[in-house]
Amino acid sequence: MANKKNINNSVKQVLTQLVLDVFEQNATETLNYKQVSSKLNIREPESRETILEILKDEARNNVLQEVSPGKFKVLELKTFVEGRVDMTNDGSAFIVTDDEFENDIYVAPRKVRTALNGDRVKVYVYAKNKGKRKEGEVVEIIKRAKMEFTGIVKLSERFAFFIPDDRKMLHDIFIPISDLNGAKNGVKAIAEITDWPPQAKNPIGRVKTILGTQGENDTEMNAILAEYGFPLSFPPEVERDAEAISDVISEEEISKRRNFRDTLTFTIDPFDAKDFDDAISYKKLENGNFEIGVHIADVAHYIIPDSALDKEAFERGTSVYLVDRVIPMLPERLSNGLCSLRPHEDKLCFAAVFEMDESGKVLDQWFGKTIIHSNRRFTYEEVQEIIETGQGDYVQEIQQLNAIAYKLRDAKFKNGAISFESTEVKFKLDEQGKPVGVYVKERKDAHKLIEDFMLLANRKVAEFVSKKGKGKKKYTFVYRAHDAPNPETLGNFAQFAARFGYKISMKSDRDIARSLNHLMHDVEGKKEQNVLTQLAIRSMAKAVYTTKSSSHYGLAFDHYTHFTSPIRRYPDVMVHRLLFHYLNGGESANAEHYEVLCKHSSDMEKKAADAERSSIKYKQAEYLQDNIGTEYNGVISGVTEWGMYVQIIENNCEGMVRLRDISDDFYTLDEKNYAIIGQRKKKVYQLGDEVRIKVKNVDLTKKQIDFSLVLD
Repeated sequence: MANKKNINNSVKQVLTQLVLDVFEQNATETLNYKQVSSKLNIREPESRETILEILKDEARNNVLQEVSPGKFKVLELKTFVEGRVDMTNDGSAFIVTDDEFENDIYVAPRKVRTALNGDRVKVYVYAKNKGKRKEGEVVEIIKRAKMEFTGIVKLSERFAFFIPDDRKMLHDIFIPISDLNGAKNGVKAIAEITDWPPQAKNPIGRVKTILGTQGENDTEMNAILAEYGFPLSFPPEVERDAEAISDVISEEEISKRRNFRDTLTFTIDPFDAKDFDDAISYKKLENGNFEIGVHIADVAHYIIPDSALDKEAFERGTSVYLVDRVIPMLPERLSNGLCSLRPHEDKLCFAAVFEMDESGKVLDQWFGKTIIHSNRRFTYEEVQEIIETGQGDYVQEIQQLNAIAYKLRDAKFKNGAISFESTEVKFKLDEQGKPVGVYVKERKDAHKLIEDFMLLANRKVAEFVSKKGKGKKKYTFVYRAHDAPNPETLGNFAQFAARFGYKISMKSDRDIARSLNHLMHDVEGKKEQNVLTQLAIRSMAKAVYTTKSSSHYGLAFDHYTHFTSPIRRYPDVMVHRLLFHYLNGGESANAEHYEVLCKHSSDMEKKAADAERSSIKYKQAEYLQDNIGTEYNGVISGVTEWGMYVQIIENNCEGMVRLRDISDDFYTLDEKNYAIIGQRKKKVYQLGDEVRIKVKNVDLTKKQIDFSLVLD
């Protein structure tokens, strides 16, 4: 009997969707149940009766209006919307729509159906009651965000369950014994959802890949890559494509390029870098000016559009930098071999070459293909030593480049660029990949020297293409755009910064930039530096790739692109192709096509950043696992209704002090003031306050660290 009721409910659910579709398509008409049945071609009496029930139910739900007995009309024209599912811990969800002015739609747990976090869905929105938030139910899954998950296999005699790592995946996956693929109880694996029957509580799946033993370094790092959708290896046809490329540079190819093999050229990279995608050439001219070339690996020369190699690079979008490894966008033969600008080898490049004076002013520029022969491979540390001591290889040239870089930097900040010197966490790892130390990496002049010349090349390439085309018909290009911050978000940050005595002027974009730079300078070395820097960055808009020629707020450039890293970023490959096409007189490319490619590139960049953060969190948890009971000084970096986040000052590891664990009072959140307050003694813990904590517990699976407060 119960089974029949379930089947009837299932049929009614499908019929409800069909009925509402009819009203959506005939939004201005008044219809009775016979007319609706006719439009749906339904004749059997039982189904027609069910349709009448649905019409009355939906009238009670304020979705339809019974304008006269038995005749109904839709109350709201916009009954259905599309959006992305954002799951919460209790199984309910918010649907984030494409309309930035539309509020998120709340969906109760049972009305989420089989939708999963990140899925694109169609939602039926109930007519809004006054004063209430919009609510709805998922009626269709348009596109799954992902069907593969990392997690742990739990085995019993007749079946298995797969427990996903993703905290927003609230359903365990049922795995038939025949689909375990050799997985044993407790192993970490990748499972794929293969089916989800309408009445089943759990999806059905199969184990696709066994990652290994939980807690082992390779297992956990591969699990992070899989979780964010990055493949663990290249397909055979892609490797074959790469291996088939000749490493011989023909005389014909050399003749098409500007020859820089006799000009001083060098690379500056991290000591452990394997791919060198940018080099700088330097020559003092007879007129006293300098010819400075930014030479970028000519990846587009080797990758044929729409080849297996090109499609794989596009799908990946970017190289991924985890704590202990790089997952390259291109196979090793290209990334570390053919395209890497290794010293004492002829290499093909695409360059931006500038004639500059001592003040950093660009007097002339040239863009085109080059061939170089790097004289020296420098590390950042070597160049920093040369800058500081005035001794070493090419000391005069490096010091002159550094002096010009300073001028470029000053001009950038005078123009309104914002200086965010956020700290970067690095780990000392043993042979098994286990962290034995954590330190904060410092950015010095050597890093900034390279950065400033790369920024110059990116900006000048973008400006060059943006000026092409007549009138309003601009040439299609891939830009790196960064919007001005939301005034409300920035205002909230300004209020918080004022608590520490810092003033943010909101009069104009330039005033905002100037006061933010003063703030960044003033907080340097202070306990609140990281908290304020992170909050300031969060108040900014996110940079994206787009064909729309918009400015870069953070850098204060009217036009900006990414030209300088095609070994590790697919947008740079697109930029190279388009620039070469236009330099050779080509017509403007299809903007709609490139906008789709830009959207994918932005999405993959975010996934790569999330994967990197996840690997850092895992290593921080792993490091502190061996330090349970150790006390540290920390700064409160976040407050929520259930606890406060604390960042350890000496190593930037972040964990949570749960409010229920603070024994001297009952604490509640004061959201407006970024604080938690004791109800009896009125003691206040505020964002940015320094506290003493002890490492209480570490959950490696969840990458969670729990601290306890050391009370006076």
